[in-house]
Amino acid sequence: MCGIAGQLSASGSPGELQASLTKMMTAIRHRGPDGDGIWLDEQRPVALGHVRLAIIDPEHGKQPMVTEDGRFIVVFNGAIYNYLELRRELIGKGHPIHSYSDTEVLLYAYREWGENFLTRLHGMFAFAIWDKAEQKMFCARDRVGIKPLYYCFDGQRLLFASEIKAILAHDSVRAQSNSEGLQDYLTFQFCLDDKTLFKGINKLEPGYCMSAWYQGNELKLKTRQYWDVQYNIDEEHDERYFIDTLSGLLDDSIRLHMRSDVPLGAHLSGGLDSSSIVCLASRMLGGEQMKTFTGAFNEGPQFDETAYAKEVSSFAGTAYNEVYISGNDLPDMLPRLMHYMDEPLAGPGVIPQYYVSKLASEHVKVVMGGQGGDELFIGYARYMAAYLEKCLSGAINQTANQSRFAVSLESIVPNLPLLGTYQPMLQGLWRDGLFGPPDERYFRLVDRSEGMNQLFNLDALRGNSNYSPFESFQRIFNRSELHSLVNQMTYFDLKGSLPALLHVEDRTSMANSIESRVPLLDHRIVEFLATIPPNIKFSGGRVKHLFKESVRSAVPAAIFDRKDKMGFPTPLTQWTKGVARDFVRDTLLSDRARQRGLYNVSAVEKALSNEREYGRIVWGLLCLELWHRIFIDGDMKPSGV
Repeated sequence: MCGIAGQLSASGSPGELQASLTKMMTAIRHRGPDGDGIWLDEQRPVALGHVRLAIIDPEHGKQPMVTEDGRFIVVFNGAIYNYLELRRELIGKGHPIHSYSDTEVLLYAYREWGENFLTRLHGMFAFAIWDKAEQKMFCARDRVGIKPLYYCFDGQRLLFASEIKAILAHDSVRAQSNSEGLQDYLTFQFCLDDKTLFKGINKLEPGYCMSAWYQGNELKLKTRQYWDVQYNIDEEHDERYFIDTLSGLLDDSIRLHMRSDVPLGAHLSGGLDSSSIVCLASRMLGGEQMKTFTGAFNEGPQFDETAYAKEVSSFAGTAYNEVYISGNDLPDMLPRLMHYMDEPLAGPGVIPQYYVSKLASEHVKVVMGGQGGDELFIGYARYMAAYLEKCLSGAINQTANQSRFAVSLESIVPNLPLLGTYQPMLQGLWRDGLFGPPDERYFRLVDRSEGMNQLFNLDALRGNSNYSPFESFQRIFNRSELHSLVNQMTYFDLKGSLPALLHVEDRTSMANSIESRVPLLDHRIVEFLATIPPNIKFSGGRVKHLFKESVRSAVPAAIFDRKDKMGFPTPLTQWTKGVARDFVRDTLLSDRARQRGLYNVSAVEKALSNEREYGRIVWGLLCLELWHRIFIDGDMKPSGV
């Protein structure tokens, strides 16, 4: 796990490139405290830089790495889990691979198979390979977006890096807000497609690759999608087959993700996803004890799942470690988190994730987690809410049997108690009508802008843009051949909310210089789930049905039968009205915030007093203002960074 940076320019001396790249690498030093390196091309203004966190073959994985003939040079962030199998195959083809570094395997795999080698990789990755003979840079990002890659291209210069702050460290780049990204943020609390909150800086999307080359003295750039989920429904097999196959894929994914030459542990929340990984991994260790890491809060039992985590730890025989997080640290910690995050994304769960990663970093260098389980295995209550409405419509209009993969109202009734604590969500969904187009109805469930728009000067926020977040949402949700509502919902989450959660996973782990691995997001599992008939995958509206059955024998019954999974809630409202009240009000009602021209200050004051428990309005405001201060205003390094 590492940080990468690079530059291609129409002009520039080696000294200028060296100085620029050094600044970029310094900005992401936390990603790689174990070493660094810069490579400069002697013919073109091309530079590659790397900061290293040594995980696989620590002695021989120094980057930038060059092939024996000097033609190809790589900088790589991530882990290729099938590197041993690829290594054997490449050596059999005559490639001079001398180390056990997955970086060297990646480099020679590109040399052997060209861009098509992406289909052979099992892992998480973002990399750049310079071909001296072709004078071309090839970059790619893994299929689901576990590892990040950002770029800035103006026709004369291409800059790319693992984090946006590295691009902002280049003298040619000035931080400016992106009105379309801001509109996405207010709607979803993340940006769709390749947008970021920074004007002129894009992210390479998951499953995409990018080529840059010289045409005369000009630079050309092209991106393309090399992978997407294909929903080729398998109607030949029954539920038992899908359960058994999924069980085998989970075992193999965890086996591969445990390959490491340094100590490895796991996050453990007490929920089904992380508990399953811990239990399955522990069975493979042959008596060796795994270390697990859990976080909680003292503000009440609704914020403390340690009892469940301890039960799993005892069941699996792990070395249990926990941390309790205090709201007293919020004024110092949140600006630091915004610095590490680059953009305010997702919800306040970033706070416990950061502290649990910090705890893990004191014991191990690699940690596994359960990210992706809710998106892949249909674990969110909003999926049930959307299906309840669809099933009601089908029952009333007698159209339930017209759909090829229909889920009936009768079948979901036994599982409706899941929505018992989500009645406000249902009230909000149905307040604006029932039985509309599926895209409009699911958009209502993922739209977080309610209560936010009146807090902003929308003209100042939007600028001259006529951008519509809903239209961007529609392009993803209404993709052809998804066959059913459940596939439409989970596909949008795979492309939208999941990359945002993985952004948090990457930054909170890298801020603490540890590698985070997510075995549930093995692309083979993602692809397999897309083939399962929706009426089996979401049978009776049972959330995580197939996943539960595939791990039933591996996890303790207390976890398997849980009805109160919390999703790592954070007592943010208690903090912002209590120990952190002065910090929040001093930030959002300051002269600096008022002069920004973005906020309706009187509405913000009311919001601070009226925020409901688990609400995200104050969180969204606070993160956005801190982001402006750190990046747009230029307060680039909060104290403690």
